Amino acid sequence: MKAYVFPGQGAQFSGMGKDLYDLSPEAQALFKQADDVLGYELSKVMFTGSEEELRETKITQPAIFCHSAITYLINDDIEQPTAVAGHSLGEFSALVAAGALDFPSALRLVAERALAMQEATEAVPGTMAAVLGLDDDIIENACAAIEEVVVPANYNTNGQLVISGSVEGVEKAAKILTDLGARRVVPLPVGGAFHSPLMQPAQDRLRAAIEEARFRPPACEIYQNTDAKPSTDPDEIKAKLIAQLTSPVRWTQTIQNMQAAGLTDFVEVGGKGKILAGLIRKVDRSLNVEQLS
Repeated sequence: MKAYVFPGQGAQFSGMGKDLYDLSPEAQALFKQADDVLGYELSKVMFTGSEEELRETKITQPAIFCHSAITYLINDDIEQPTAVAGHSLGEFSALVAAGALDFPSALRLVAERALAMQEATEAVPGTMAAVLGLDDDIIENACAAIEEVVVPANYNTNGQLVISGSVEGVEKAAKILTDLGARRVVPLPVGGAFHSPLMQPAQDRLRAAIEEARFRPPACEIYQNTDAKPSTDPDEIKAKLIAQLTSPVRWTQTIQNMQAAGLTDFVEVGGKGKILAGLIRKVDRSLNVEQLS
């Protein structure tokens, strides 16, 4: 059984989507639709923008979404997936692949999400760091004991968990976790505390847009970040999508649950490729992962 998985922020690259545009009239139409929905030429930024421009959250998120969704939608060789999943932002691309959202509706939500997150980041600065080589429970307990805001944010794979919170909280956690035996604690080049309580204002802003959007029952199960479990009910999907901004991305658990359900073949769609493939293989080397980019 085959599952399609979609990357999140960090999968962007300069020139993304230009090959799709040059080769496919269908892709050209979708990029034009995206520019019209957003009210600016996102395609131009994707094709010719610098890496610095593409790192700005309000650009990054629509760009990665468009690259993944368009890659999926124009590919004639796509098999009907048994299940889909997306890492953080990638959950919106997964919803398009599953037929729960159409392309323009999902893009509007992504654009609103990106603006809300950037606004929250500017109001209350935060940061994130990847912790390598410690068990999850050690990291969870260390974060819980710190007074400042710092929480597990991305359970990426075995031995790799990203923490998120205030600058002071993450710095304090980094020192404690290093003393507890972390192989490395790597600060991430982000300006915000994504998937932490500091994203509450963004969640409040996004809630109304998600609740008003028209979601359809998906054609297959979508495994969602907040609980790593499959969903097919539109109201449940909406609730989990709203909760996602302040909840951790349980990617390790998602892959484990998908594997337990009999899914052994994964296809990573869009972005610069191999980001999710690497994480999935570290969960279990026996899993087969291909790239579609």
